[in-house]
Amino acid sequence: MKTFLECIPCFMNQALKAGRIASNDENTIKQILNEVGKMVEDIPMENTPPETGMLIYQKISEISGNPDPYKKIKKKNMDEAISLLPMLEEIIDKSDDRLLTAIRFAIAGNVIDLGVNREFDIKTALNEVLTQDFAIFDYDDFKQKLAETDEILYLGDNSGEAVFDKILIREIGKPVTFVVKEKPIINDITINEAKYLGIDKIAKIISSGMEAPGTIINMCNDEFVKKFYSSKIIISKGQGNYEGLSGINVPIFFMLRAKCPVIAKDINVPIDSIILENNYKKEN
Repeated sequence: MKTFLECIPCFMNQALKAGRIASNDENTIKQILNEVGKMVEDIPMENTPPETGMLIYQKISEISGNPDPYKKIKKKNMDEAISLLPMLEEIIDKSDDRLLTAIRFAIAGNVIDLGVNREFDIKTALNEVLTQDFAIFDYDDFKQKLAETDEILYLGDNSGEAVFDKILIREIGKPVTFVVKEKPIINDITINEAKYLGIDKIAKIISSGMEAPGTIINMCNDEFVKKFYSSKIIISKGQGNYEGLSGINVPIFFMLRAKCPVIAKDINVPIDSIILENNYKKEN
């Protein structure tokens, strides 16, 4: 997905928000905004938003001297999500379709997005998603692809969301390779958070090599790229991964909540829609 004009003020708002998290010094925050403003002026509009986001958050870390501004917030989000697991597992046990309910929970977790300039409440999102209709619902395709493969490539998104990804991985019941970011970027999951959540106990973990809030295939490491193009089914979580991968013709199932109006417009769904989309079907 390319960058739209509406993305530019969003980049500046993200810089201000992240700057305040990274530093308490007003002069430092002003310097961040000045530098990001200069960067935004030269943004190639054909770039994906995660490419620009990577440069912005690298600049924030450089100026603030804080390589992981969201560390405490990630921990808080993960612990809150963990506290909800017994309730969610009970709901799944009583569900008529365990896999679909696990997908709904995994998508609900996508609301924990600190790169979007809006507030969220995970309990509210979980309740809503149980009854919300999908704007795009390629569930039959998903089940068919699952039946045809022995292994799944699962692209993680944010750290708190990954608690609910664990539920889905267990319900899938097949070997999963779970993909994390190489270095901290916003609240996206890295190897440290994945191990904290115990994902290494139920899946193989690899890094994509990415330092951006999304997946940009020509910037990923060789191990991931080889795995990506050889996979029969890829689960891609979140908006950032959609932004980076939506134009690539491989068997990706996008699972996300369209929280951003630009992304909602690109997918052609109402804002706040929940989506399970077979990208391969769309491209073919």
